[in-house]
Amino acid sequence: MNFLSLFVLIPVLMLGGLFLAKTRRQILTVCVTGASLLLLLAAYLTYAYLTQRAAGNSSEMLFTSSICWYKSFNIHYAVGVDGISVAMLMLSSVIVFTGVFASWNIDPLPKEFFMWFCLLSTGVFGFFISVDLFTMFLFYEVALIPMYLLIGVWGSGRKHYSAMKLTLMLMGGSAFLLLGLIGIYYSAGATTMNLLEIAKLHNIPIAAQHYLFPLTFLGFGVLGALFPFHTWSPDGHASAPTAVSMLHAGVLMKLGGYGCFRIAIYLMPEAAKELGWIFLILTGISVVYGAFSAIVQTDLKYINAYSSVSHCGLVLFAILMFNRTAMTGAVLQMISHGLMTALFFALIGMIYGRTHTRDIRELAGLMKIMPFLSVCYVIAGLASLGLPGLSGFVAEMTIFVGAFQINDVFHRIFIIVAISAIVITAVYILRVVGKILFGDVENKHFFELGDALWHERIATVALIVCIAAIGIFPLWISNMISSSVEAVSKLF
Repeated sequence: MNFLSLFVLIPVLMLGGLFLAKTRRQILTVCVTGASLLLLLAAYLTYAYLTQRAAGNSSEMLFTSSICWYKSFNIHYAVGVDGISVAMLMLSSVIVFTGVFASWNIDPLPKEFFMWFCLLSTGVFGFFISVDLFTMFLFYEVALIPMYLLIGVWGSGRKHYSAMKLTLMLMGGSAFLLLGLIGIYYSAGATTMNLLEIAKLHNIPIAAQHYLFPLTFLGFGVLGALFPFHTWSPDGHASAPTAVSMLHAGVLMKLGGYGCFRIAIYLMPEAAKELGWIFLILTGISVVYGAFSAIVQTDLKYINAYSSVSHCGLVLFAILMFNRTAMTGAVLQMISHGLMTALFFALIGMIYGRTHTRDIRELAGLMKIMPFLSVCYVIAGLASLGLPGLSGFVAEMTIFVGAFQINDVFHRIFIIVAISAIVITAVYILRVVGKILFGDVENKHFFELGDALWHERIATVALIVCIAAIGIFPLWISNMISSSVEAVSKLF
């Protein structure tokens, strides 16, 4: 056991603390304390990882540990991190921390809400530190299960329909994924489910890869909003409460891209080369379809939800370029999108909590009424459309520079298609900003509304600082990710 297990232990201890809590004050104290510890732990892990790398430690995974807990199949609780895992743990800790403050006044049943929220966090953190296929799948399922209740009980709009649709579609993806993981284990002739050991064997027959790769990529791709299995995402995001939307779009959807990269591409590179073009077409559709769909929406959450489909499609698109630069950009895009979509959903929740509407046709002149929230919304929009100096620009530039390293007509066509989504994104972002923030206030009751409260300012400022920090100082995190991507990119 090592300190990586604290990422799982702290949310579990938070669950125990919440179970004993009696008042809202005690509930919030437990959540803030636990979320702060996770954030500090992630910061320490980043420092420790960079220190180990600077000292010349060339191990593929650092801080590894393994305990056998099911001997018949040699299943281990095996943990370890590389630069990609460290980056995703940092992202998750920031989203959990800000999500607590964004849900400060959650009602009803605040204790139960935060207990399910902590269980969701446990699954996310456990997934990113695991290197055993079965343990990864276990934590993957732990992260998905709470979504049904979090949306069905605390959501809004068509919450029951959205919760059921999300759960059924993601469980369908999990079925494909489980078949793929079991197939990998038996086809590789492995004596362990440790993905690093399976990768070293490199003996999954190509015939088996031809059906295991689509199963695995599709299983993770459903969570990554891969077309045409993305339809759960807009409804789920639109109906979810604020913190759940933040964690769902900011972190949970990244499990899909991370799994495609870490398992499907890494363990079955030959099939990825042969069949990748099929998924490249689907991801190209996701990128453009999501952007065009966002243009015609009038609900703020649906706009951001379809925007997430487009941005997450760009992650899978970059992974399928099979080169180091584009794959580095894919991970940067996961981090950038996680931060900015969490900021978007937090701001939308704050605006809705005051105006009781998300319809852009009913919102106007908010800059005069809530200037702090409005400025934050502008910053989130600029990050989304790729303004230099913010994280979105760094991620997208890295992706497209890497993509243009491939010099064939088929890939170039889809690269141009993906780049066109940037222009479409600028259209719907500027349209929404102009519509809801500027002009005359049409609803006179809005003049009675207040601006952001202290806990809302903590959540928004923390996310903005992270977005700006990556945009202004990207090299440290880019280099950290790039060194870990190399293990996969050299297979191509």
